[in-house]
Amino acid sequence: MVLDIYFFIIVCPLVFLAGFIDAVGGGGGFISLPAYLLSGLPPHTALGTNKLSSTMGTFLATLRYAKLGYIRYKDAAVAVIFAVSGSYLGAKLALWIPDTQLKIAIMIILPITAIYLLKYRKVGEPDQSKYSRLYVLSTCALIAFSVGIYDGLYGPGTGTFLLLGFCVFAKYSVQNANGLTKAINLTTNIAALSVFLSHGSVIIYMGFIAGLFNIAGNYVGCSFFVRKGMKGTKLIMLLVIVLFEAKLCWDFIS
Repeated sequence: MVLDIYFFIIVCPLVFLAGFIDAVGGGGGFISLPAYLLSGLPPHTALGTNKLSSTMGTFLATLRYAKLGYIRYKDAAVAVIFAVSGSYLGAKLALWIPDTQLKIAIMIILPITAIYLLKYRKVGEPDQSKYSRLYVLSTCALIAFSVGIYDGLYGPGTGTFLLLGFCVFAKYSVQNANGLTKAINLTTNIAALSVFLSHGSVIIYMGFIAGLFNIAGNYVGCSFFVRKGMKGTKLIMLLVIVLFEAKLCWDFIS
């Protein structure tokens, strides 16, 4: 394929926006993957090429959050293991669980999640004083495993669900929750990218150029996140939830 003007007009700006959203609250794939499909790439090639550019951006965000001290490395090591295990199990379960039933369940969960975000102002404020270290770590592992299963089953919005789960159930600050989420995302992205590369489903030069835009978007998103914290993150997460709900509804009526 030869890059044309449509790639730079459509894909690159949307991949930049996806990087920004990913860095703040997750869910950038809702924007970047359709952008590749609009450029005319076959679905599997779009998935693989998108995975390359998103991995580049996620690497930048993970590195920056690590330098800011947002990643607890012991927690990240445990969460990554459970997330990868859950994703593997989810991929196996996908062979038996009908896609339609899963989408219906998510359509019910998403509005409840949005209401929770709007109603409770203390989401993302650290409050681990009442909990033992064992509780926090085991809860973190359970969240990573559960969302990992969802990632293997279906996938969209995984970063958003991880971020929210760590804030709500493990009582992480939004900073530590986002840092942990990025560490998990980076690991699973690399694993998935290796599979796509081995099957020749990545247009490397296209993914690399788009990846530079995704890096820029993640950089701007990281700066926004550092300044705005949970206030800005809530807005992005609500946007992702609305986009996801709209996509699911469209899938059912189309």
